[in-house]
Amino acid sequence: MQTKYLIIGNSAGGIGAAEAIREMDKEGTLTIVSDESYPAYSRPLISKYLTGERSFEKMLYRPTEFYVQNNIIFLPGKKVTHLELNHRTAQLEDGEHIVYEKLLLAVGGKPIVPRMKGNTRRGVVTFTTLDDAKAVDKFLDEANKVVVTGGGLIGVSATEALVKRGVDVTVIEMKERILNTILDEQASLIAEGVLKQAGVNIVTGHIVAEIEGDVMVEGVVLDNGDEIPCDLVVVAIGVSPRSELALNAGIKVNRGIVVNHHMTTSHPDVYSCGDVAEAYDFVYGENRLTPIWPNAYIGGRIAGYNMVG
Repeated sequence: MQTKYLIIGNSAGGIGAAEAIREMDKEGTLTIVSDESYPAYSRPLISKYLTGERSFEKMLYRPTEFYVQNNIIFLPGKKVTHLELNHRTAQLEDGEHIVYEKLLLAVGGKPIVPRMKGNTRRGVVTFTTLDDAKAVDKFLDEANKVVVTGGGLIGVSATEALVKRGVDVTVIEMKERILNTILDEQASLIAEGVLKQAGVNIVTGHIVAEIEGDVMVEGVVLDNGDEIPCDLVVVAIGVSPRSELALNAGIKVNRGIVVNHHMTTSHPDVYSCGDVAEAYDFVYGENRLTPIWPNAYIGGRIAGYNMVG
């Protein structure tokens, strides 16, 4: 198939770009490909889905008719496996090819799962997508004790949901305090106090070295030898850029896909935004990864306007 604008990724950045494109170009063919089978939803709300506070319909980032109303060809559940930049072609896993004029890589990040013995056992899950939340929900039918490894935003969000589901939670944080990348020491202590009041056990300054069990998770061993029994391990270390597509296509990648002030990559017809993009940060005065939702959306809008010209 052929399209004028091809967006790979259907989260904040991809939606921001699509809206910007449609503001300037109502007619040019616009295609969004997503490896998830859902319309755009708010990933920060998966914890509310796990607690039952939000249905999927209440998590939608845009109404279900968004794609039809904006004349967007939406291809859910499709994975792009290869880019041929010279021919402006994206190849899908099922063998289909999409020929584009302008391409946006808004593919986001993938959960970091550290190398620890036993991390392939049943009951080791991540927590960044709706399918992750559904997987955790199934395990909670039998799980009573959960270890959350990572005390950042994702870990704390998962912990809040798990506490509301009535399970015992232990948070393992490598640094000396939780939420250390976004809060100062005093604010971290306030957050820690709230969690402890809710019954959460917090272990700082250590990592999970091994996950015990035969087939199912039965516990974890920390780097100091301490053992903590559990039925489920939620890995919430953070995300790393999904830059493989760009890297294999010869696009410049540092930690993420390097873009300029127009969100253009090293290839003039390819743009990038969101968690995968290494964009200019005016606070630091340099290109860096800033994997947060508002940056993804705004970066997507900038990319979309420039894709139109």
